[in-house]
This record gives sequence, C-alpha cells and structure tokens, in this order.
Amino acid sequence: MRGRSRCVGWRSKCARTCWARTTASRHGRGSSAMRSAARSERDARPQFRQSGVNVSGKTETGELRSNALGWAQIVFFVIATNGPLIGLVGAVPVAIALGNGVGTAGAFVLAGLAYLLFSIGFVAMSRHIGNAGAFYSYVTAGLGGGFGIVAAFLALAAYMGIQLACFGMIGFFLEQAQQQWLGASAAWWVNALAAAALVRVCAHRNIEFSGQLLMMLMACEVGIVLVFVAAVLFHGGGPEGLTLAPLQPSHVFSAGLGVSLVFVAGSYFGFETTAIYAEEARDPRRSVAIATYVALGAITLFLSLATWAVTVAYGPANVVAAAQANPGDFWFSLAATLVSPALATAMNLLMITSLFASLLSLHNSVSRYLFALGREGLLWRWLARVHPRQHTPSTASMVQFAISAACVLAFAAFGADPMATVLPLGSAIASIAMLSVQVLTSIAVPFFFLSRPLPRRPWPTLIAPIAAALALSGLIALIWRSLPLLAGGNESFVAIIPLSVAAVAVAGGAYALWLRQCRAEFYHNLGQTLERV
Repeated sequence: MRGRSRCVGWRSKCARTCWARTTASRHGRGSSAMRSAARSERDARPQFRQSGVNVSGKTETGELRSNALGWAQIVFFVIATNGPLIGLVGAVPVAIALGNGVGTAGAFVLAGLAYLLFSIGFVAMSRHIGNAGAFYSYVTAGLGGGFGIVAAFLALAAYMGIQLACFGMIGFFLEQAQQQWLGASAAWWVNALAAAALVRVCAHRNIEFSGQLLMMLMACEVGIVLVFVAAVLFHGGGPEGLTLAPLQPSHVFSAGLGVSLVFVAGSYFGFETTAIYAEEARDPRRSVAIATYVALGAITLFLSLATWAVTVAYGPANVVAAAQANPGDFWFSLAATLVSPALATAMNLLMITSLFASLLSLHNSVSRYLFALGREGLLWRWLARVHPRQHTPSTASMVQFAISAACVLAFAAFGADPMATVLPLGSAIASIAMLSVQVLTSIAVPFFFLSRPLPRRPWPTLIAPIAAALALSGLIALIWRSLPLLAGGNESFVAIIPLSVAAVAVAGGAYALWLRQCRAEFYHNLGQTLERV
C-alpha cells in the first residue's frame, strides 16, 4: 500500500503540473507558470540516487546533501585529490632522472590514454550506478558482493595510503618552511596532526564549503604553473628552443619508459573519485560522466604541458643531468631564473596548500566510502550518520580523522622519516591497491551489461574495459618490478608493500566468505539497493 500511495501521489503531482501548464497557456503567462510547473514535475520524479534503505531492510534517516555539486565543482574535487603540483614537483624529476628522460612528457600522454580506456567503461556504468560507494558499488553490481567487498577494502587502503604519504609530505614541508622563516620548527608529525585537525574542521562543513575552498586553492596552484609555462614560452624555450623532442616516439619509447610510467601513473591518482560524489551531484548521470572526462583531460594536458615546458627550458641535452643532480630543487631553481625568486617562493608555499587540498579531498572521499559501507551494513551502521545541518557524513569523518591521527602517531613512535619511509611506503601501497581496484572495475563493466537487459555497444561496454584491464594490469607488473627502486633499496619495504596489499585483499575476501556462510540472506542482497537502471 505504501508503494501504491507513492505512485498515486506522484501521478497527482503530474496532474497538477499539466493543469498548471494548461492554465498558464490560457492566461498568457506561459513562461513563468511553465517554469514553476517544470520545477514541480522535476521534484516529483524519482531521483537517481541511493535510497535510505540498506540491505538489511532498515531505513537510514541520514542523507547527503543532494543537488549540491555541479560537474565543474566535482572536477575541482578530483584535481585537488590528484594534486598536480605534487606530481610535478615529486614525480617528474625522478621520472626524468631514472626513466625515459626527455620523453617523460610523452609518458603522461600514454598514461592518459590508458586511463581514457578505463574511463569509457567507467562512465558507461556510472549512468546506471549512483551512490557514494563508487568502486564498491561498481564491482558489486558487475561481479557480485564478494568481489565488491574486496574492492572496498582495497580502495580504502589505497586512499588511506596516499593520505598517509601526503601527511608525511606536508609535515616535512611545514617543518622546512618553519625552520627557514621562523628559525625554529615543530616535528613533522606535530605539523601533520595540526593539518589533520584543520582538514577535519573543513570537512565537517557542508560540501559546498569544501568545493569553494578547493576551487580557490586549485586556481592558485594551476595559475602559478601556467605562469611558469608562459615564462618558458616567452623566453623561447631553452638552449634548443621550443622543440617537440619530448613528444617524439624515439624519446617516449626509449629505455626506461616502464620506470617513468610507475611515477607518471601515480600522478593520475584520484581522477576516478568523480563517482563518490554522485549522490550530491546535480543530474548525476550527466555530471559524473562530464566530470570524469574533463578531469582526465585537464590532468593529462596540465601535466604533459608543464613537463614539456620544463624539459625544453633545461634543454633535451641537459634535462636528465639537471634532474639527477638536484631533483628537490629541479623546478624551483628554474622558476627563480626564468621569472624571479618570488615565484620559486610562491611555488614552495603552494606546494603546502596543494598537499592540504589533496588531504581535504581525500578525507572527503574516505569518509563517503565509510558512510556508504556503513549504510549498506558492511561496516558499523553508525558510520552512516549524517550531520543534521551540514548534511555531511560527520561520524565517518570523525573516524577517518582518528585513523589518520593514529597512523601518524604510530610512524612517529617508531621514528620514521617522513620522506624516506612514510612517503614511499604509503604511495606504493596506494598505487598497487588502487590499480587493482581499477582492474576489478574494468572487468566488472562487461559482466554488468551482459547480465542485464540494457542497451549496450561493444566499444564502451566490452572492448574498452577489457583493454583497460590489460593496460592497468601491465602497470601493476611494472610497479612490482620497480619496487626495489621505489623503496630505495630497502629490502624490508620490498617485502612489506605487496604483502600489505595482499593482506588487505585476503581480509576482504575472508569477510565476504564469512558473510556468505553466516549471514547468507544479507550477503545475497548486497548491492541490490545500488542500481538506478
């Protein structure tokens, strides 16, 4: 009867809409009345978002703020998670020094094409799945609840791993800045905890606040890199002029391409987070698709353009030696020479704000994952509580803050170096875990469409996802082979990194097996509330 009441109520609203349109046309007030009618009709339609009923049949009263984000705001969230300045300063010098050298800019284009293949299937599926669970939802819908739980565990490990790496970096850079400008500094872990507390405060506010803050920070970050690129163009490049050598196949596919791709692929981390904001997006079917393609295109263009600019500024003949000699000052010294020391100082400051923006966006991503898993009943249901005024996952956010603080304190207790230990360990675990989830998602796409009476075209629903799964599996193999390099020769790290990822996957699989045996009905219903076909 409740379902029938809702149906009747919806029809009555549609009848009122038709009456309003007819009345408006009779009285010559078509435009305003029809706009009002359209609003009524839009409100009456069933919405493309997660319902408040979990797989146990219990209703959750908390809901995220709907219709809060447009696709442009989602793009800023994604770029903030990605942290392009972090990739440029941290990954590019090492990729040039140890990888394919002059052709590193082309390596960014290759990685962008691989992720474009992934995005095609990802976007095709996003039109039918719309909730904050993202990869868990996609893999569950395509491969079943067991694989979905493994994907959820791996995704959480990936986001928390890269978040830990960013905490190590921001603690280190704040310590260096304090020493330079104040003559005294707090320990890196104290700075990291302060950053975590500030991130928690910002994340507690409504999603629009985070979006506006990230848009401002990203505008500054992107702007200063574009100033650098403009300076290179203004000076006519470097010793060899404005050459296209960095994009020539002979340089791109030279020895060391695999090593470069390890660092380059990590610079794309976070572009897939568009799906996490589906519940809070306006017109999620359209917004998630547009945001995914725009974010991927913007990241590829930005990173490849900036890498090309720094390569031609040093000159193809000199850039490898410059990166090997001083990778930490690779960008800053050139910025000071081409423009002014003030630009180099500003880039240093924006490196810190870029890390903060990335941490805020990652915090939002993890808290929404915990929220979705709590609402689904896979984790404690109190994680699905939403702040009554801000409409943010406040409980999940607090848990995420506590986990972050505990991890930072644990590394501090063991005297870990933020750059030599925390950064490589967190980022390597995150890269392997996230690529594994993306492979699972790519495999899930054809299974999803083949098992449902949905319109499907071979390219987006079969060919592109399979090609993406193969390409991303190749990246995992490259990272695996490069672990000694990533770990700086530390043999214990080489063992810990793959074992950690495997342990997370095994834990997810064991939990899924326990649910299947001990809570069979619950397990069978996993994912049934996720689809909006």
